Amino acid sequence: MSLSNRLLGEWDQEVESTKKLLALVPEDKADWKPHPRSMSLGALAAHVAELPSWGSATLELDELDMNPPGGPAYTPAVFGSTAENLANFERICTAARKAIADAPDTEYMRNWTLKNEGQVLFSMPKSAVLRTFVLNHLIHHRAQLGVYLRLQDVKIPGMYGPSADYPM
Repeated sequence: MSLSNRLLGEWDQEVESTKKLLALVPEDKADWKPHPRSMSLGALAAHVAELPSWGSATLELDELDMNPPGGPAYTPAVFGSTAENLANFERICTAARKAIADAPDTEYMRNWTLKNEGQVLFSMPKSAVLRTFVLNHLIHHRAQLGVYLRLQDVKIPGMYGPSADYPM
């Protein structure tokens, strides 16, 4: 079985779970923060929706500089509405899924490097980047989004089975 096929089942599961939460973001609470140093609910939802784009970037590039010397800096996605954010997520996930499905095993063994202003932040095989920097990172921030939503009294659906709000 190819590495792509091994990843796609997990990818599909995490994308579907993430969609459930992104669809619940209350637009009137987009500026809400649980703490002054925290991201706003809208910014976090936009970040969660944008994270799967790293799947495409990982497989299509060998390195990425977030703020390349002499070039434009990375600018994060901005939350406009729940519907726009969800549509952005679905578009990004479709492209990333295609990149994962189309990549030969040899591509997963190649190193990928993340830089900031020319400085290497990390370099590791693309297979490890997809598991840690993409999927685990997505799961981490999705859980954070779940806490934000819970603090806004939004009922949280189960991700891997029933939840307190939706028991069997």
